[in-house]
Amino acid sequence: MTQGIGASSGIAIGKAFVLPNWEFEVPEQRIDVADFAREFERVYEGIRTSKDEINQIKDELKETVGEEETQIFDAHLAILDDPVFMNEIQGIIQRQYKAAEVAVKEAIDHFVTMFDLLEDDYMRERALDIKDVGNRLLKHLLGVPEIQLPSDTQPFILIAKEISPSQLAHLNPENVLGIVTLSGSTTSHSAIMARALGIPLVVGMEGKITESFVTGQTILIDGGDGTVYLDPAEHLINQYRDLQHKLFVAKEQLHHLADHEAVTIDGQCIKLEANISSVKELEIAMKGGAQGVGLFRTEFLYMDRQDFPTEEEQYQVYRKVVEKLHGGSVVIRTLDIGGDKHLDYYEIEEEENPFMGYRAIRISLDQKQLFKTQLRAILRASAYGTIKVMYPFITSVNEVRAANTILQEAKNELTAEGIGFADEIAVGIMIEVPAAVMIADHLAREVDFFSIGTNDLVQFTLAVDRMNEKISTMYDPYHPAIIQMLSIAVDAAKRHEIPISVCGELAGDIRALPIWLSLGVDALSMSAHSILPLKERLIHSSKLECKQVFNEVIHSSTSEEIKHVLTEYMITFEETANG
Repeated sequence: MTQGIGASSGIAIGKAFVLPNWEFEVPEQRIDVADFAREFERVYEGIRTSKDEINQIKDELKETVGEEETQIFDAHLAILDDPVFMNEIQGIIQRQYKAAEVAVKEAIDHFVTMFDLLEDDYMRERALDIKDVGNRLLKHLLGVPEIQLPSDTQPFILIAKEISPSQLAHLNPENVLGIVTLSGSTTSHSAIMARALGIPLVVGMEGKITESFVTGQTILIDGGDGTVYLDPAEHLINQYRDLQHKLFVAKEQLHHLADHEAVTIDGQCIKLEANISSVKELEIAMKGGAQGVGLFRTEFLYMDRQDFPTEEEQYQVYRKVVEKLHGGSVVIRTLDIGGDKHLDYYEIEEEENPFMGYRAIRISLDQKQLFKTQLRAILRASAYGTIKVMYPFITSVNEVRAANTILQEAKNELTAEGIGFADEIAVGIMIEVPAAVMIADHLAREVDFFSIGTNDLVQFTLAVDRMNEKISTMYDPYHPAIIQMLSIAVDAAKRHEIPISVCGELAGDIRALPIWLSLGVDALSMSAHSILPLKERLIHSSKLECKQVFNEVIHSSTSEEIKHVLTEYMITFEETANG
């Protein structure tokens, strides 16, 4: 067994197909000055053909993974249109008298090396996009055909050094059981695509395997926890096939709960909502029993394109989401970039600690027109259903007041223009930094609701970078300090009679359910696949029992003690439920 990084959940068992290295070998070719025009035209023609191919891929994928995910390829088109990329190629041709394919290869290597040297994980991942685009262009200049994957054989597990979005786009999910790559991360465009396609993916195997993968050998992978088995024993295969079947059956059996009210046996209701970043995700969430959208991550509307989305573009998306909810509500979080989320077309000055730097509401208040454009779009869409606005990364009352001032300006402008919007639109904030928790009473007087973002709250309370592998074990949502923070925030909301929800990863963790029921949170917002399992547990739970469990949790002095209490309760619960 080898431990990689789980990037797309699911179990896959099958024969391996090792993808050959897709790096092109380009022999050195010198040209004369008289050949410059011809070589430039070859590059231009290669770019035109490449762009046609990319647009065709986008059109073919829209029905499979949704329009939002295909915007990954807008970044590829932007690279081909980038004058910096083109100038680098032309410069090599003119200064070094090199053929078009040689110049393209050197330009790719230059930019990939430059991005690989950056400390930022997101920017390093963009190196693969440049390589993907560059290799597509090289393929046309060299006249090299695409590497053909097995098509007439049994389904396989794809093994590759790295996998690009373009390669993934050509895969048939019915033929590909799973994917293992030596490099890559959970934040890469390829990982996003794999999750959208429902293909189990394990990344980061570089330096961890002691023997090479061989085409035809049996592989077993768990895309959830990142484990990979080469030539697994028969008993292990049977064990995982049983698990695979149980997961499938359990998932199918939960469908009848989609329309069931999320209420405990003693009458405690919690609204179960979805975290989404696209209309496609909303459709999946609604089928899975979501009672609304507790977090619409709008930053994904801004990513993988060449410029900021217009007011009209945003309005159309927000309107479509609220209309599809058929009376349900959507919480739209305003632009939350910076930290680990970047826009290719909006350069943020390099910072020593970007997670605590120029990001989220700080950018919105600094770039007032950008912020107002988004608020106008949200307000316009509010005429078609229940929309709530939520500001991210709030640390002070002044920030809330400043944001609300801009919101009022947007309302005044729309009124003057005769454009309609909802008379009442709730405004809330993310509680995701310790400062917000400690002044929660003051903040509650300024807003209509709270939403606890546990991911960042854990990170900042414990001073642990959740992206840092060296200290990842210290990122602990069950640390006693986190439990205290949660209790303080909920108590403040209750005192001021405003709703409070939870929208971080902890919201979908079944172990944490006794905490939420005991504290009395109003809603939990999570990924779509977590809703039905959590609902099943909730409708068989008792708030009274959960209060007793939480009394032990709140008085525990270590996270180990807290997790032990919650795990023991889960075991007892399941034994009782199974008779």
